[in-house]
Amino acid sequence: MTRLFQKHYHPAGTAPGTLREVSLEQVALHGPATFYLARRDGGRWGEMDEIVAEAIPHDSAEGPLCWLHVQGMPTPEELELLGERVGLHPLAQEDILNGGQRPKVERFDTSLVVIMGIPDIDETEGLKLYQLTLFMGLNIVVSVMAEGMDPFTEVRRRLEERGGRALGEPDDLLYGLLDTAVDHAFPVLDSVGERLEEVETEILDCPTSTTLERLHGLKRELIMLRRYLWPTREVLNQLLRDHNDLFTPDTRMWMRDVYDHAVQVMDLVESYREMTASLLDVYLSSMSHRLNASMRTLTIIATIFMPLTFIAGVYGMNFSHPTSPFAMPELSWYWGYPMVWGVMILVALGMIWMFRRMKWF
Repeated sequence: MTRLFQKHYHPAGTAPGTLREVSLEQVALHGPATFYLARRDGGRWGEMDEIVAEAIPHDSAEGPLCWLHVQGMPTPEELELLGERVGLHPLAQEDILNGGQRPKVERFDTSLVVIMGIPDIDETEGLKLYQLTLFMGLNIVVSVMAEGMDPFTEVRRRLEERGGRALGEPDDLLYGLLDTAVDHAFPVLDSVGERLEEVETEILDCPTSTTLERLHGLKRELIMLRRYLWPTREVLNQLLRDHNDLFTPDTRMWMRDVYDHAVQVMDLVESYREMTASLLDVYLSSMSHRLNASMRTLTIIATIFMPLTFIAGVYGMNFSHPTSPFAMPELSWYWGYPMVWGVMILVALGMIWMFRRMKWF
């Protein structure tokens, strides 16, 4: 069984903002960092090209709007260079290296750092949660996705198709990335809902131990989703409430739509959690009902055979003596054996008729 929540920690006493070395296991899991840069020149977005870390532009209010996307796990040296060029605070750099952070928003002067969790469904391993770090500076937006998932394919397509009409300001670009990150939860929840319906049908038809395992698996996934998606709503609310000076009125209106999506996501998560708890009760009730039905069937069979066993036990004693007044006269009857069988059959049929009248089966 995999751990629900995974996070990397510094040893106790380590100074805040210390960048630890990236382990070989992390590099193998996430892959080395690849840097992609797109510039907005002449009112239009250019193509997103791969660059080396040394080509990261400096954040300046006078330069063109840039979107820097980091795919993979950057080394401490690359993070320090990134922080120097764009003004990324050491604490934010530390959060990138120490994955599994709780979604949050941090304000550093005129820059903003947002950490979110993006869920995804793996067909073989189930639910996966990835950490996304977004940074908005004076004229640059940086997105860091330390793990293998690339959530912004659709955003790049929009930039290519709409050119100058799409995401022309830093706050507008940040909104587009936040909207994409939040909307990734909807197909995941659709998958969870479909599996809940399958488990519900299985519970009502023929529940097994495998059904219980699937139900507990869904419960674990919903716990993970709630842990990451509940704070996301708080993050968006905090952006609108405490940092609205960094957003234009038009962008704030669109940000409210992203907040509404986060509320819908949380409503679905809570509804599915309640359904999971209800299905667990239904499963236990169904298994209890099946056990009661089995016990009732066995009780009926045992009850029917009790008088038959008694009759067979009495005549199995074979007490026959010609001079004893206590001998069993039926042993010498010509029709004694068929008569005993007839009595036993009549008793069994009578008890079955009585149980049917009582609606025991």
